[in-house]
Amino acid sequence: MSAAEYPPAPGLMKSPAYSHVVATTGARTIYTAGQVAIDEQGALVGGDDLGAQTTQVMRNLERALAAAGASFADVVKITTYVVNYRPELRSIIGQARSPFFAGRTPPASTLVGVSALASPEWLIEIEAIAVVG
Repeated sequence: MSAAEYPPAPGLMKSPAYSHVVATTGARTIYTAGQVAIDEQGALVGGDDLGAQTTQVMRNLERALAAAGASFADVVKITTYVVNYRPELRSIIGQARSPFFAGRTPPASTLVGVSALASPEWLIEIEAIAVVG
């Protein structure tokens, strides 16, 4: 059985959206590739709607994690890449992402603004690290 601790980090602001540090024990670490808003056939989902694309990305992450025997409950770190990031986009991403981490302490998280991703229609890409027993 894996275990994750989310120790408080004195001197750092407490955030409801992410954890500053996660310490884990477990037998297996799973790394996903960055997931984007495409379906099984490779078609874009969400068009130019960042919220819809984020939801599809999270669904794709869920499938990738499940393939390795993990779930969002096992995720300890995510990295999010957003094309032409502006601070007002953070709430859109957070609203789409938060249901997938409901009922648990959020993982450690990094958000990076980028000028482009591998395909011009992709607005967001997210990768995850999970630890399972």
